[in-house]
Amino acid sequence: MKQQYEVYKDLADSLKSASALLNLEGKSQLHQDIITVCNHLVNPSFRIAVFGPFNHGKSTLLNAMLGNRTLPIDLIPTTGAAITVKYGSDVRTRIMLRDGTEISRNGTEALQQFAILDGNRQMRKDVASVEVFCPHPFLETGVELLDLPGTNDRDEQDNLIQEQLLSADLVIQLLDARKLMTLGERENLRDWLLDRGIKTVIFVVNFLNLLEPDEQKQVQNRLVFVAESFRSELPPGFSNLYRVDALPALRARLKGDVAAANSSGLAAFETALQNIVGILQPNRSSVRLPRVQAIAYKIQLSLKAKIDPIAIEIKSFDDKENTKSEIKQKAANLIYKGFATSVGELRDWLALPKLLTKYQADAAVALAENNFKVWQKNTLKKDLTQLQFAVVKWLYQAYEFFQEERPQDLIIPFPSEPEVTLPSKPSNTDDLSEPGSIAVGGGIGWLLGGPVGAAVVASISYLLNKNIQKQDDQLAKESYHHQVAKLCITAIEDSLSGFSSQGLSILAEYEQKAEKVICFELSQEPLEITKKRESLQQLQNGFNQLLQELEKVKILSNYQPYKEIPKYSNTNRKYSPQPERVQTSPKKDTGVKQQQENTAKDTGVKVESVFTPPQAKASPSPRKEEVEAKFRDWELNEEIARMKAEMQSPGFKTDKQQNTTQTNEASNQPKTQTEKDKITRAYSILGLQANASQAEVKQAYRTLVKKWHPDLFVGKAQLQKQAQDKMHLVNEAYTILSEK
Repeated sequence: MKQQYEVYKDLADSLKSASALLNLEGKSQLHQDIITVCNHLVNPSFRIAVFGPFNHGKSTLLNAMLGNRTLPIDLIPTTGAAITVKYGSDVRTRIMLRDGTEISRNGTEALQQFAILDGNRQMRKDVASVEVFCPHPFLETGVELLDLPGTNDRDEQDNLIQEQLLSADLVIQLLDARKLMTLGERENLRDWLLDRGIKTVIFVVNFLNLLEPDEQKQVQNRLVFVAESFRSELPPGFSNLYRVDALPALRARLKGDVAAANSSGLAAFETALQNIVGILQPNRSSVRLPRVQAIAYKIQLSLKAKIDPIAIEIKSFDDKENTKSEIKQKAANLIYKGFATSVGELRDWLALPKLLTKYQADAAVALAENNFKVWQKNTLKKDLTQLQFAVVKWLYQAYEFFQEERPQDLIIPFPSEPEVTLPSKPSNTDDLSEPGSIAVGGGIGWLLGGPVGAAVVASISYLLNKNIQKQDDQLAKESYHHQVAKLCITAIEDSLSGFSSQGLSILAEYEQKAEKVICFELSQEPLEITKKRESLQQLQNGFNQLLQELEKVKILSNYQPYKEIPKYSNTNRKYSPQPERVQTSPKKDTGVKQQQENTAKDTGVKVESVFTPPQAKASPSPRKEEVEAKFRDWELNEEIARMKAEMQSPGFKTDKQQNTTQTNEASNQPKTQTEKDKITRAYSILGLQANASQAEVKQAYRTLVKKWHPDLFVGKAQLQKQAQDKMHLVNEAYTILSEK
């Protein structure tokens, strides 16, 4: 029993806590009903309330049951307070005033002062409760009787009655046989009781003795219909309709006339009442929990009315922020991917073996011909600038997108012109022109004229490109132009080696600086949303706690518990993408390796790679993977541009763009027939149906670009022209469908 009491106490506390979240006014009907139901839930007594319209004999009936004139009765409505009759060793009255004053007196005379209506038929406003203690065996079993003011008199009295009925385990509805309730009154009463889970109701008809026998039979038939239509939930075998002539019953009890008491119907009613109470009292939860279920439903409904709008608002905010964050993250990852790819290409280009392979021969020839600066500007600088731009452009895209730290330019200085000192002229060179003097200002170079100069250039090409396996070492030592060629090769290798080392170091530092550019700060949650999130969590916790307590007492609910709302996780954080670094590994070439070894043997110079001098021949067709690489780069740029457009739309402005960016949505004007024809033709060019989605349009465009890219047909003039024409149509169709 104690364990059950604790469960009910927890349930009552949960009801009160949940209702507190609703911020109800103290005088509101729902608030008063909640307090009444909670107090009744843990009340150990079994309460029986008697109510009905004024002057129906409620107090008379209770006095008859008690066997004396305990309660005030008169010809006018007298009961002006809810009078609780409890067991006591002697008859006494206790009255609690609203200011906390307690008035305790022997007998019941105090009721005439505090518990009846005044001359204006008003209840006393200073009375909080009225209790009468009486030594009656029925009350000694833990039963309390509740005498309520008459209904249909004043709203204030009706409100008091409705509140008290919620705290009654059994309700006795007193009816006047002379003027039964109308159908509307009965339905209103039934709906009010059932709406609050009050189903244990007994109807007692009074004043039937004042009617003629024929009238009594007619009224009795109507009363049966009234009782049956209510569908009271009483123990099986008991009726919910009884006849008691209250005043004759009271007189019979006061005189001790048992026969008269029986003929008034009082004895039969008391017997049935005691048996019903004997069954319901041990299992009070079956009576009280429906009241709890009814009031809990109202609380849950009110809580949901507060929870759901806040939850929708917060979810909308979270979805918007998450979408914006996802777009930014995707853009950051794409930009970083492009940046890392470009850095990898530049790093690969700066690798000394690659530099030697690609530039050593031309640079050595240019040095021998005193054209090093021109070659450096037209060749090395041009290639480096292109690669540097490919790296830096990603950072400027990031800056434009995220508005974080402005990027710095990537500056890799070019090597100065190598200094070479010519060896002493051999004595057997009479048939060759004399070498000129050292002659190029700050970067030392030289001029070789006539056959000697031509021989040096030829030797450079010869030494770096021929597969020398069995050469006369003595001849190589005595060849002047071989010696000069080796000096040029060595000078260029040293120059490119320094250039490579310095460039790779600068590039590594630049990569680290890029982390401050390709990033964005996740926006801070507004204080208003934070407060709403906290309020929502409290409301949901109260709702879920109430569900748990209802489950403990086997009260089912149509609602599911709310899941815990996620906390805002973007506060004071920066997102920096860190995908795997993209690197391009040089392909192995055993033939090149063999040439490197043979060249080293022939010249005595450490050569990392070889390069075939440019010759007058047609440009080779690009490899398929090169076209794929160009296409991937184009896709990255297109995807970032699309996301940038989304971020600049009114719903997805970045925090730093909120006050500076104003975007107007394009209005959808009706299309002319000419425009419709263009769209239809565009779908046909891309090989699509007219209802194709944008994703299908994009995929078809990608497929056609990969198939008809003009670079795939270099050296095939007719096919290349056909591809160019095809791509012109494809690009035009894609533009039309993208803008429709």
